[in-house]
Amino acid sequence: MQERPDKMTTETPRPIALIGAGPSGLAAARNLQKAGLAFQGFEAHTDVGGLWNIDNPRSTVYHSAHLISSKRTTEFAEFPMGGTVADYPSHRELRDYFTAFADHFDLRRHFRFGARVQKVEPLDESAAPPWRVTWTGADGATHSEVFGGVVIANGTLAEPSLPEFDGRFDGELLHTAAYKHPQLFTGKRVLVVGAGNSGCDIAVDAVHYARSVDLSVRRGYYFVPKYVFGKPADTLGGKLRLPAWLKQRIDAKVLQWFTGDPVRFGFPKPDYRMYESHPVVNSLVLHHIGHGDIAVRPDIARFEGRTVHFKDGSARDYDLVLCATGYKLHYPFIDARLLDWEGMAPRLYLNIFPRRHDNLAVMGMIEASGIGWQGRYEQGELVARFFKAAAEGSPRADALRQAKAGPPPDLSGGYRYLKLERMAYYVHKDTYREAVRQAAAGLA
Repeated sequence: MQERPDKMTTETPRPIALIGAGPSGLAAARNLQKAGLAFQGFEAHTDVGGLWNIDNPRSTVYHSAHLISSKRTTEFAEFPMGGTVADYPSHRELRDYFTAFADHFDLRRHFRFGARVQKVEPLDESAAPPWRVTWTGADGATHSEVFGGVVIANGTLAEPSLPEFDGRFDGELLHTAAYKHPQLFTGKRVLVVGAGNSGCDIAVDAVHYARSVDLSVRRGYYFVPKYVFGKPADTLGGKLRLPAWLKQRIDAKVLQWFTGDPVRFGFPKPDYRMYESHPVVNSLVLHHIGHGDIAVRPDIARFEGRTVHFKDGSARDYDLVLCATGYKLHYPFIDARLLDWEGMAPRLYLNIFPRRHDNLAVMGMIEASGIGWQGRYEQGELVARFFKAAAEGSPRADALRQAKAGPPPDLSGGYRYLKLERMAYYVHKDTYREAVRQAAAGLA
């Protein structure tokens, strides 16, 4: 039986500011609610759902977008998706799911909608300072208020990462963040740059509209089918814990049985082992390559008018180049130094807590194969427990303070992840969730 909203709240001098009402923001809201902590949510859009609300101007989903993980490995445990929801839900089903989650737990009343946060700043040098939050309201007016803590949950897939190219392209040059419907491709010679999950999904979309479709890649990929033996692939073998090197070997061999060797389709041979980069959960792209609908091209050397020159010396003309080149972490309203930003990402304890402040946390800055929203929910539980213990002066908070001040734990699970921007905050699902749950248990 699903738990009903908690009615009691703990009196605190100032509420906590929660930024974002997407999956991570809702996970944080629910756990702050359960802990009895007063909070004020801010959401730039007019409703919940974040990325999965396609009407949100900052949403980067497109009309054909579906989960690449199955519903049972992705849903919140205390609020399962309905039996009629597809194994791999569409963005429409997911918006309905987050709407129902927010309604069931009465979370909307905690949020200001149409409120875009402009600045977050501490008011003193203490470990738990008051925080001034400045935002622009739906009326266009600027507002400011002081809060007792801040939880940042504005998402990781909204700020496009657009590479620099030599030369100039005279056709359309877009990032996938601008893509919504495959009618964009009608009658055009299309080049999709990047063969990650979005790039492959969109290349498959383009097949049915474009004059031609090519896929430019700079490295090899491991392609995972969505179904194995008639069941979602990510629901099989989850209880079997193997050393990283053995799992890599076995799963790579199993993949070859189901999808074949991508090298024969024109992809480079991966120069890394399986799971050292996020796998591509899409076998349809191989289907279309095998049918001649999509051609694989090398990395781009330069543009010249409508001609794209590739690094193998070949060249071809295109009308549209669509960059499926990922997204950057983007927290523009707070000084990066407060998040211990180093290199490509903040260096946060458990990808959540900065070393210095006890009342500042980031939700959702994790990427992992199969982490699901329950992984974010467990983050929210840890954040709520730590904020509460710290605010109450409980000695239970001391262990986490010491841990986040010390050397970071190894969350790789034994995998050597590629040194890429999109992998800078990648973790091993089981290792990470166990570490978060242990930390939360210590605060119970």
